[in-house]
Amino acid sequence: MSKILKLFLMISVALNFFVNSFAGSVIKIDGSSTVYPITEAIAEEFQAMYKDIKVVVGISGTGGGFKKFVTNQTDISDASRPIKSSEQKKARMNGIDFIELPVAYDGLTVVVNKNNKFIDHLTVAELKKLWEPAAQGNITKWNQVREGFPAEKIVLYGPGTDSGTFDYFTEAICGGSGKSRGDYTPSEDDNVLVQGVAGDKNALGYFGLAYYEENKDKLNAVKIDGGNGPVEPTYDNVQDGSYQPLSRPIFIYVNRNAADKDYINKFVEFYLKKAKDVAKEVGYIALPDKAYEFALKKFRERKTGTVFKGAKIGVSVEELLSK
Repeated sequence: MSKILKLFLMISVALNFFVNSFAGSVIKIDGSSTVYPITEAIAEEFQAMYKDIKVVVGISGTGGGFKKFVTNQTDISDASRPIKSSEQKKARMNGIDFIELPVAYDGLTVVVNKNNKFIDHLTVAELKKLWEPAAQGNITKWNQVREGFPAEKIVLYGPGTDSGTFDYFTEAICGGSGKSRGDYTPSEDDNVLVQGVAGDKNALGYFGLAYYEENKDKLNAVKIDGGNGPVEPTYDNVQDGSYQPLSRPIFIYVNRNAADKDYINKFVEFYLKKAKDVAKEVGYIALPDKAYEFALKKFRERKTGTVFKGAKIGVSVEELLSK
């Protein structure tokens, strides 16, 4: 074998080792657009400390993220609802165990255009009348939702069907996950929804509290009357449980086998230690210190499975802790 050929083979082996080593230091995350701001902020801090580890965070919606997670395409899945039974089944079929970790609390926020002067609050019954499947093609003017509203065309924006926010909202408001009128503009990107509502005085939409907080100069939040009078989606009202039924915990799901990789173990521990401060920074409600301690303990003990059955509605911080 010539010296040149030997040198070429040595370089090839070295390059393969480098590429494989780098590829092994990539953490793949996808899922909820609601959880994305927290995960992305933590990923940026983590990469500033560990420059040899790359964290890639995508936004496919909770359902889209789980489709990748249960087929072993990602290491961590961001989720704005608990994992569904059908998703658990697919994970088992593919030999995937998961660790479920709550990371913050969110108030799903209904918003209208800044120039909307007639909607201050809506009851759950009015929201159902507006969004239920029977409304499609029938409830098309605002005066059909409440007497006294103008006879203006209703324009709706909301998450797509792969979104955990869509699942939670339809469960809480329409009485079943996925039960929704279809004649609205959907997007898995909450920024698209913000721009849509901000651009039409007769528009209404819904998404996580953080996106409203970021865009409150363009939008108005609608108070929700769950039976005890209109309540604003604020940090305090979500935390004390008075903002119902649109308050919910949000999660990350970690692939059990991936968790044993040193760089993923480092990232998840870093995440749980930083989540409280970062959640507040990006507009979400931090869990109590004890919740993060429990989550860290659960992760270190590699406890797998879910404590929820479907999109559980109205879970308080206390109930989350008890689980």
